[in-house]
Amino acid sequence: MSASEGTKQVKKQMKIAENLHKYSLHFSKDVMKIFNDPIHGHMELHPLLVKIIDTPQFQRLRHIKQLGGIYLVYPGASHNRFEHSLGVAYLAGCLVKILHDNQPELNITKHDFLCVQIAGLCHDLGHGPISHSFDGRVIPKAKKIKRSKGLPDDIPEKWKHEQMSILMFDDIVKSLKAENEDVLKEHGLDDKDVTFIKELIEGAKTSEWTYKGRDEDKSFLYEIVANKQNGIDVDKWDYFARDCHHLGIRNSFDHQRLLKFARVCEVKGRNHICFRDKEADNVYDMFRTRYTLHRQAYQHKMGYIIDTMFAEALIRADRDLHEGKPEDMLKISEAIKTADDYSKLTDEIFEQISSSTADNLKEARDILNKIVRRKLPKFVGEARLTENSMSKEELTETWKAAVHKYEPADPTVSLSADDFSVYVVDLDHGMKDKNPIEKVYFYSKRKPNEASPIKDYQLSSFLPQRFNEELVRVYYKTTDGNKEELKKKVEEAEKCFQDWCKSKFGCH
Repeated sequence: MSASEGTKQVKKQMKIAENLHKYSLHFSKDVMKIFNDPIHGHMELHPLLVKIIDTPQFQRLRHIKQLGGIYLVYPGASHNRFEHSLGVAYLAGCLVKILHDNQPELNITKHDFLCVQIAGLCHDLGHGPISHSFDGRVIPKAKKIKRSKGLPDDIPEKWKHEQMSILMFDDIVKSLKAENEDVLKEHGLDDKDVTFIKELIEGAKTSEWTYKGRDEDKSFLYEIVANKQNGIDVDKWDYFARDCHHLGIRNSFDHQRLLKFARVCEVKGRNHICFRDKEADNVYDMFRTRYTLHRQAYQHKMGYIIDTMFAEALIRADRDLHEGKPEDMLKISEAIKTADDYSKLTDEIFEQISSSTADNLKEARDILNKIVRRKLPKFVGEARLTENSMSKEELTETWKAAVHKYEPADPTVSLSADDFSVYVVDLDHGMKDKNPIEKVYFYSKRKPNEASPIKDYQLSSFLPQRFNEELVRVYYKTTDGNKEELKKKVEEAEKCFQDWCKSKFGCH
């Protein structure tokens, strides 16, 4: 062999070794840290993820309950966002590894793997006290109050915790770089990867590819943590398994099996994560599990009212909703302006309110005291709406009319419409009134590289025809007074509710 041929051979071997290193997802056991998790067992996480976990911004998640006030209904549901985030990072890595091992042509790199795992780890950094109720109830109510009082309204429209997750992640990167400027470079990541991670947290929404973190050929990576295409992502896989475990509710969905049958196929010019056609029932079980959890736990009749009371306590304690911004109140809605202020906002705020002696916090304190003493509004009744376009306001008016019209069987009881609250609860399988499985692509054993929506004849005939419903709930607000009188009033209210449901208000 000539010298030039020898040089070529050496360069070729070096290139092969370089590619093996670039596309291998193997990490030395010496550097990986093991976390023992009740759901996924022993999870190995990369040292860069451990650095993120050890930051104050991430440790804050230990003090945010995963299910808000539901733990006051289900005693075991006191788990938090911290362990959920670890689980999502782990599952994100599992899915990437399976796709990498089964389809080397996807050219998934170590950098891709790390970015997807970090996105899974950090996707919930922006959750506030009582989790989803903060951005679903507290912030919209604060915005409404500001407008009604003519106060400066600097709350962004449709503020969501994902926006804060991105700000908090930026803050983590900044703090890590302050300690070691090359912390990302040491693990092969750069500013483009940081952009990619933030895009993954938010999820790809548009049909036109406008994302800068990765080219369109790796669009499937954007479906792993926050899937805006069909809702199948590792975030749900973890919280289904974790929440069912802590709630004591059976989980019929098998994410481990679905992992094994995940594959990337090109559909309509873009790479999507698809599943074997024989897994259609398992996929449907996933959507059904979501509905079941909402029906039995997340929207539980008393858990719902407890979360509503927690949200109301935060509103009453928020100094940003007062003209003078009293110093003895708490920065709540204004804390969303900066990651630094927001990082101090956790479920511990309820202890701060409860232990305070400030006059301006008395209303909030009284609400929390009622929750602790179980002086909750009494549940009167629930009905499924059968007519569309009936707003909460319309239902409230018809209920008030029913109360005014109602003649109690017990002459010693009188009902006042102002003593009741009416709520409308939405339940669905993940995509409002649409069948979510229609957005999922499946491949067959014979044609593993071709995928399409599942055919109707391949699905069970027992599947529902409707995939969403609305429930109207009525509660009796008064919790003080003679117990026997309260009992009589609630009994009469229940009869009134039944009469109301029998009339033409679109519910039964």
